[in-house]
Amino acid sequence: MLDKSKLTGADISIDFCGCHLQSPYILSSGPLCYGAEGMIKGHEAGAGAVVTKTIRLGAAINPVHHMGTVNQDSLINCEKWADSDRLNWYENEIPKTVAAGAVVIGSVGHTLKEAQAIVKDVERAGAHMIELVSYTEDTLLPMLDYTKEHVDIPVICKLSGNWPDTAATARRCLEHGANGICAIDSIGPTLKIDIEKAAPEMMSGDGFGWMTGAAMRPIAMRYNYQIAKENPQLMNLYASGGVMKADDAIEYMMAGAMGVGVCTAGILKGVEYVEKMCYDLSKRLAELGYSSIQEVNRAAHPNFPSEEHISGLKFHFTPFKEDGTTKKCVSCKKCETVCCYDARKLTFPEMTVDMDKCRCCGLCLDVCPTGALTAELAPQTEKDLELAQKSKDFYELVK
Repeated sequence: MLDKSKLTGADISIDFCGCHLQSPYILSSGPLCYGAEGMIKGHEAGAGAVVTKTIRLGAAINPVHHMGTVNQDSLINCEKWADSDRLNWYENEIPKTVAAGAVVIGSVGHTLKEAQAIVKDVERAGAHMIELVSYTEDTLLPMLDYTKEHVDIPVICKLSGNWPDTAATARRCLEHGANGICAIDSIGPTLKIDIEKAAPEMMSGDGFGWMTGAAMRPIAMRYNYQIAKENPQLMNLYASGGVMKADDAIEYMMAGAMGVGVCTAGILKGVEYVEKMCYDLSKRLAELGYSSIQEVNRAAHPNFPSEEHISGLKFHFTPFKEDGTTKKCVSCKKCETVCCYDARKLTFPEMTVDMDKCRCCGLCLDVCPTGALTAELAPQTEKDLELAQKSKDFYELVK
């Protein structure tokens, strides 16, 4: 159970589509939201809102073995929509969850016919918002038009990263009256083969599945940034894809999201893990100098380059902590290992870099586990400026 007295750093509550959420973490539509019991657990763990499994005209019949791991923090699945009847959602699951104090988002898919049959009942059941899910923009927009005409609660459109121009779709959804955007849905189709059986792990009709978790985060991050940049007035944007810890959430917020979906992390670590992420988020935001999520929203936007930056890196190696005796560098030599050019050598407490070999790629900085190795951009020299122009000229040449 989330203890709000332990949120001693930044305020992590947000207002989203007119609803006040106790945290920006939105328990996404998935196995954890199979029914009221699961959604209430998510709410008690600190989720600001919970999204029902996608409600359709018929209950899903899932193939055996429809979830598996891709790696330690990513999943593949061929799971379908809600596996219980829609009437059960109207009569039991949604009302029970609302009665427990949770903010409930009713997920509705995937066709206009289904939206026409379902959205009004989801509203009557007590849902605070509706999230529309579809496989194509051509279906989503008519679903949105109908829903906006027939319900009074806010409507969110969940977008796919598989579409040709997801950011443009977001803009069209907003033009059609969407109150909020969720970006993005799982990535796919994807494939995992069990090499012991020489067969696909997913038992879908074609053996394919859909990927979630950390592996998709950089893809979803780019979409959220683009959507936020192209729609500067949009505050009701929540990101979905690979939030495994508080820092991931902050990254999305800096890209432009106000809320963040949680699914894979809750599956792999237990839904109670959301509570830890709430405490971590409050603390981490304060450490970074932010007092609220509103302050951190879009914080990275002014720092995006308008053109590629050509210069060197000025490296700094700090072998010891401030006391002068405790090691900051743990001699793991990861910085050496990842240097494809053999430019970096560590003989503790000394480190050398052959700048004639070093390409200033920066990977050594990212793999240092303690921050003993850091760098800053070196001032651009005349040669750097010449190279930058040469790079521009090349692209013009090959057009």
